[in-house]
Formats: sequence, structure tokens, C-alpha cells
Amino acid sequence: MPPEGTPLHGSKDAAAVKIFPPLIALGAILLGVLLQFLLPIHLGADLPPRVRYWVGGVIVGVAVGGLGMWAIVSLRTSGESELPSRPTGRIVERGPYRFTRNPLYLQLVLACIGMGVLLLNPWVLLLTPVCTWLLHRLAIVPEEEYLERKFGDEYLAYKSRVRRWL
Repeated sequence: MPPEGTPLHGSKDAAAVKIFPPLIALGAILLGVLLQFLLPIHLGADLPPRVRYWVGGVIVGVAVGGLGMWAIVSLRTSGESELPSRPTGRIVERGPYRFTRNPLYLQLVLACIGMGVLLLNPWVLLLTPVCTWLLHRLAIVPEEEYLERKFGDEYLAYKSRVRRWL
């Protein structure tokens, strides 16, 4: 049974996000791996593995271990959940939320880019804009609609001060 406060539990006090957002990025990466296997694109074959491992690894590490963890810690220390299916009690404006309204989604996009470089997989890089668009349509728009309904002018003021991505 889902926790109390999730839309599946019957509460309307949550964003109408229908898919767990990390699954969108994971899907883009896995689809890219499959496409590279079925329809390989050979770009950057002369790039030394050490370079792509370092560059891709740093991008993924900064995205997930840096930006992602910073965002989660900022939410949790504010008494909020990082799960979009949970009610939001306040607008968090600390940590990365001072610079971007969507650090957790930005983290997912950066992770796709990093994995594309790490795996030397052009398909993952080509699917990153699709991942970004799906995150926007399936997660960001429903969250923004929910926050505007719930917080009104307070959220609109935050939106005017802080950019969606960067």
C-alpha cells in the first residue's frame, strides 16, 4: 500500500507526476545502449578510454554525488521529501534551489550526458534531449502546476527569481 499522501492513496496534495523521474533517465541510457548494440554509431573511437572514463565519470559523479546529494540534503534538512509523489509543505530556497528550481532533474540530464561519454555511446547523447523533454512534460510541468496551486504568489515569486534549469 502506498504511503499516505501519495496520489495513489487518494490525496490531491501532491504533484501529478505519473512516472518516477529517474526511470526516464535510466530508460534513455538503456535505450541508448540497446540502440548502440543494434545500430552502432562509431564516433570518438580514437578517444583514449582513460579520457572518456575520467570525463564521463566526473560528469556522473558531480551530477549524482554532488548536485543530487546536495539537493536531497537541502530538501530533507528543510523537512521536505525529494519524492514528487509526496506533499510539499514549503518552497525550499536553500542549497542548489537558490540557482535552479530543478536540481534533481538537472542531475538526471547531466548523468545521461556523463554516461554517454563514459560508454562512448552517441545514442545516449542523442537521447538526452528526449530525456530532458520527457522530464519537462511528465515531471516538471505537473510539479509546477501543483506548486502554483498550492503556494500561489509565493511560488510565482520564486519562479521569477530562480531559473528552471540554470
